[in-house]
Amino acid sequence: MVVFVNVVDEGGFSAAARVSNLTPSAVSKLVTRLEERLGVRLLNRTTRQLRLTGEGETFYQRSRTIIHEIEEAEAAVSAVGNAPRGTLRIISMVGFGNYQLAPVLPEFAARYPDIRVELELSDGKMDLIEAGADIGLLHGELPDSSMIVHHVADDRRLVVAAPSYLEKFGTPETPDDLLQHECILWWNAQRYLNRWPFDDGHSVGVRGNIVVDNGETLFRTAVAGGGLIRLAEFVAGRLIREGRLAPVLTDFTRDDKLPIYAIFPHRHHLAAKVRAFMDFLDEKFSPVPPWRAGE
Repeated sequence: MVVFVNVVDEGGFSAAARVSNLTPSAVSKLVTRLEERLGVRLLNRTTRQLRLTGEGETFYQRSRTIIHEIEEAEAAVSAVGNAPRGTLRIISMVGFGNYQLAPVLPEFAARYPDIRVELELSDGKMDLIEAGADIGLLHGELPDSSMIVHHVADDRRLVVAAPSYLEKFGTPETPDDLLQHECILWWNAQRYLNRWPFDDGHSVGVRGNIVVDNGETLFRTAVAGGGLIRLAEFVAGRLIREGRLAPVLTDFTRDDKLPIYAIFPHRHHLAAKVRAFMDFLDEKFSPVPPWRAGE
């Protein structure tokens, strides 16, 4: 089962052989024996790539969960388990993962060389159990769930635009002025973010001719002068310091809070690798996150 998961994670028999300390032929034979025992094909093999079958995808997801549970069981009863080790699977929302988490992961990896970190970025529904993940990082409202919640940091959303846009079209003085400006809009599932709230309880349904489906495109379009956007400070902070974006309506957005949380499944024995990562998050982002340290 471990070898099969390594084949999928590494994308081939040769790469899996290296992390499994086996020969490629031994890896291939083990997967073949597994398929024969199960009576189904798990992988479709070509000369260039491997693809999971439907049965293979199901077995892969279940196997990952089982392997993680075994690692945690060993850590809970073994004296060696006090040392953080094993695979740590993290799911993070895209913005925080790209702009805050990814830059500090090399330090975490250097500090804990026996931990293999797997990071998945997604702005969709966060289901740690289904994904076989150890920990999730999200911001904003918490979903209704039985997850254990750990507060990581407090952020806020800002209304910003490129200086080139403001020079050309002027700076809005009140929230209602936004109706006379180009604002970059969200597409589909994130469409609710096109109504911007302000401190007095007033909200504005913004308008614009550019619609995007992800945060990366949103802020890049704004930096290019495409319009106003409402953006988390953990992304906007660096761009503001560099002069590529400028905040507006700051007197109306003081209470636009954006808390950041870590969530993880409720377990009696929290694995040492998870505890180590939680402590690392607190060290890096609490009590004052780095993007607000200069205030």
